[in-house]
Amino acid sequence: MGMGAMKKARVGLSGRPGVRPRNLEPLLLTLALCCTTLISGCAGIVTASGPANPTNGAFQVSPSTVSFGTVVVGKKGTQSVTVMNPGTSSVTISQATVSNPQFSLTGMTLPMTMSAGQSAAITVGVTPTAAGPVSGTLTVTGGSTSSSQAVNLTATAVTAAPQIGVSAPSLNLGSVTVGSTGSSNLIISNTGNADLTVSGVTVSGAGFAASGLVAPKVITAGQTASVSVTFSPTAAGAATGTLSISSSDTANPKVNVGLSGSGTAAPTGQLQANQTALSFGNVATKSSSAKQVVVTNTGTAAASISAVSITGTGFSVSGVTTPATVNPSGQVTLTVTFAPSAAGAVSGTLTVTSNASGSPLTIPVSGTGVQPALSLSATSFNFGSVVDGQTKSQSFTITNSGSAALTISQLSISAAGYSVNGLTIPVTVAPAATATFKATFAPTTPGASSGTISIVSNAPNSPATVTLSGTGVAPTLTLSFSSTAMNFGNVTTGTTSTITETVTNTGNANVQISLISQTGSSSYLLAGNAVPVTVSPGQHTTFNVVFNPTVTGTASGSVVVTSNAAGSPTTISLTGAGVQTVSHTVSLSWAASTSTVTSYNVYRSNTTGVGYVKINSVAVTSVNYTDSTVQNGTTYFYVTTAVDSGGNESVFSNEASAVIP
Repeated sequence: MGMGAMKKARVGLSGRPGVRPRNLEPLLLTLALCCTTLISGCAGIVTASGPANPTNGAFQVSPSTVSFGTVVVGKKGTQSVTVMNPGTSSVTISQATVSNPQFSLTGMTLPMTMSAGQSAAITVGVTPTAAGPVSGTLTVTGGSTSSSQAVNLTATAVTAAPQIGVSAPSLNLGSVTVGSTGSSNLIISNTGNADLTVSGVTVSGAGFAASGLVAPKVITAGQTASVSVTFSPTAAGAATGTLSISSSDTANPKVNVGLSGSGTAAPTGQLQANQTALSFGNVATKSSSAKQVVVTNTGTAAASISAVSITGTGFSVSGVTTPATVNPSGQVTLTVTFAPSAAGAVSGTLTVTSNASGSPLTIPVSGTGVQPALSLSATSFNFGSVVDGQTKSQSFTITNSGSAALTISQLSISAAGYSVNGLTIPVTVAPAATATFKATFAPTTPGASSGTISIVSNAPNSPATVTLSGTGVAPTLTLSFSSTAMNFGNVTTGTTSTITETVTNTGNANVQISLISQTGSSSYLLAGNAVPVTVSPGQHTTFNVVFNPTVTGTASGSVVVTSNAAGSPTTISLTGAGVQTVSHTVSLSWAASTSTVTSYNVYRSNTTGVGYVKINSVAVTSVNYTDSTVQNGTTYFYVTTAVDSGGNESVFSNEASAVIP
């Protein structure tokens, strides 16, 4: 059989498939509906007449125990109890009662029908009639079975009584200048549960007095009243006294509060500074910071300043020449300067010595000397070999590991082939912060080269340096090809075959491919060959050659790759052959049925005796059929049936097989 010819396998089916209609009875499907419960093997049809009428279900009462705590006799305390229907049908609450008449119920009208999920609140009150424990039971009745829920009720009844309290057991009014007055407040509180009546407030002791509360004074439960206590000494020295408070607290009818104070003689002068302490915070070394202190004479007589001094490394004071006289209400201004010479915390004391009361006047001073510290991520770097005309960069990180701002004023390099960039000078770097710059090596000639970066700053180690080294090498431009001859073999006409070519840069410099072209047979096509393309050292690019024969026979051609690499251009030969495919069919024939039939059906399977599937889409009215849907290298098994005018189909005929080459 020549190329492209049709091969036919002819199979004969012996025997006559006479019509033997099957009895086709309808399948009667019976639904058995099982209701109410899960029943194994449910038979027959069960009809549900609908849901039953809803009935009262269960209910819940919470909480189960209610405590009212302490309640004053004759006064009412309340708590809330919740009644809830958690079921799926309604429930009727018919009654709610308490066992002790000291308890009462409000808030829920009974009887009450509650739908599923509904809840209601009952307010339970207690009004004790005598001191002592009070208990009882709340009973809620309802539901379909007249069930009930009980809640235990408890309270403790107490008799109302006032209770006095004071904010302090004693008052110290401190030192008070003779002729002046010091004061302090005392708070009287009623911590009981009945009104407290303060009937009198008296004071004993020279110089002490009380005001602000007029007796009798009623203080309701939980409230307070204030008494102002003053101390006006007439002479220098310690003084004591007593504040007595009389009230209706039967357990503590009289409360005594001790009073104390000290009278001081009037000074000839009194110096006071507007600062109690001076903190300079962080100050950079080699710099200074100044703050002013104003000293005022608040006394009634002139004060004479005999000396002004300061301690602590780096601190100094100026602004007054001693001795100096400061009249009443007069002022002098002192300037304190902190100029640290080294990093670290420093403290000291400013002292003003005079004849004023309380001399010397002292003011603590503090400050911290700070300075930047420059550190580098690397102090040297070797760029290795770099092709002339190409560049290689390295980043360096500057870290301020000091405690003051770092200012970089200069960043430079003086070596051929090297440069620095990425950092705008001048730049300030905060403590613990970083800055980054790049060093670039771009050799123009072969050979070793070195350089030094200089970083000038306000750090103690300025200038910091980074040494650089590298070697320039001459460029080599070479390409390698995954194939210089492509053989596509036999390819069926009308189909395609693709081979991918990989081009790798095996040199040390960039190679530019400027052209990829194809010559020879038009059955060859190029794909993915976008040019120009630059291939870096160690990298590769790819393109595809597609063979698409339209006629049979051998086809040849070539692909030419043009670049700036050594040995360019490179030619890749192309060979291949176009061939045609062979198709197969199976011709079937059988003897006509002896019965009266209208058509035949043809069935096919890949397994003998089972799995037959009808392959004719329309009725076959003759006794032969051609199967043109077979696949190469497959064995098929065939049977036929006969169909009468009523649509009844016979049993299968004998089986015939066909082997497809």
